[in-house]
Amino acid sequence: MDFTSHTFFRTLVGFAAGVALSANVQAAPYQVVQLDKSKIGFSYKQMGVGMDGHFAKFSVQLSFDPAKPEQTKATIEIDLASIDAGSDEADQEVAGKSWFHTSAFPKAVFVAKQVKQSAPNQYEVLGTLTIKGRARDVKFNLKHSPQGPAGVLTGSFNLQRADYAIGEGMWSKFDVVANDIQISFHLTALTGK
Repeated sequence: MDFTSHTFFRTLVGFAAGVALSANVQAAPYQVVQLDKSKIGFSYKQMGVGMDGHFAKFSVQLSFDPAKPEQTKATIEIDLASIDAGSDEADQEVAGKSWFHTSAFPKAVFVAKQVKQSAPNQYEVLGTLTIKGRARDVKFNLKHSPQGPAGVLTGSFNLQRADYAIGEGMWSKFDVVANDIQISFHLTALTGK
């Protein structure tokens, strides 16, 4: 009886230590984004046909602790000239003055302002997106999927290209390229330790 009690006590202590160790591992915020395992894409309609593409170059400064989302700090900078819209001709057109005007505005910048948990591994994010010198608030749902030491952060939101003067002059109408653009992201992050 004494042996059983002793074994039970040791098992309990071991379990508690394991839980504490696990909690410590989880407590470190995600700070390093693996760019080779991450993607920022977009989709839209051109003459009623669905189109999509992505940006090849972007950087992320991140500090995200799923247990303390209110302390999140996140800045994403996208190199707009790195756009892949499906063809070299389209890429050059979109980089031009009527669209992104990358010579004057090389980057789009997103800065998170508020992050709060809405459900297990789900968060509401409010931030500011700046494109071509125009800043607008955007709000979206963020999903966190733990994968061993890494965490995958995914989400999407819609923007109106007219809000950012993306497509000026003859492109300001929406008969060829729709006003609605969906931005999606898939970021794989590691803790800083």
